[in-house]
Amino acid sequence: MSFVPRHDMSNMDADSSSSSSSSSHSSHGSSSIMAMVFQTERQTPLYSDDWTPSSAGAYAGTCIFLVVLAIIARCLVAFKAVQEARWLDREAARRYVAVNGKLPLAEQIASGPDARRMTLTENGVEETVVVVERKRAATRPWRFSVDPIRAFIDTVIVGIGYLLMLAVMTMNVGYFLSVLAGVFVGSLAVGRYTQSVEH
Repeated sequence: MSFVPRHDMSNMDADSSSSSSSSSHSSHGSSSIMAMVFQTERQTPLYSDDWTPSSAGAYAGTCIFLVVLAIIARCLVAFKAVQEARWLDREAARRYVAVNGKLPLAEQIASGPDARRMTLTENGVEETVVVVERKRAATRPWRFSVDPIRAFIDTVIVGIGYLLMLAVMTMNVGYFLSVLAGVFVGSLAVGRYTQSVEH
């Protein structure tokens, strides 16, 4: 099993011997550059030489695998967004637990340094309100029940993303279109659950 990209080494000796350049570095450097153009060859290896489709059915199966992998990637991004919302809701609910000897949250906010008392008037009725202005973003505390799970989900998302990137980097048109189709179908199915900013 080989994970190194295949290069045509037969032309390398001919290129380096026919080159009359004074620098041996430039003659070898130019012969090892791969052309970055899209190609439609069915026998393009995916991830290793062992995964090289040898028939039209195997090529179609590889493309279907890439579609499913891209759908899974979009589903994981949506799952993470839903989990983040759940964790935030759980944390917000935890803030409103009454504890003996502590001020209620409303009184803590009203007496905080960022609070300002103002008067609101609507339809002739005046009401005293407390306006709280946050100067900086609040960081949520590290929680053993949340952060390792978040890190695991992020790792899986990035790993699948890199696998999809490697498939696209083969410059095979079928693989490229399969990844795009999977992203489209995945976003169509679960895109409404994702956050506006993703990676």
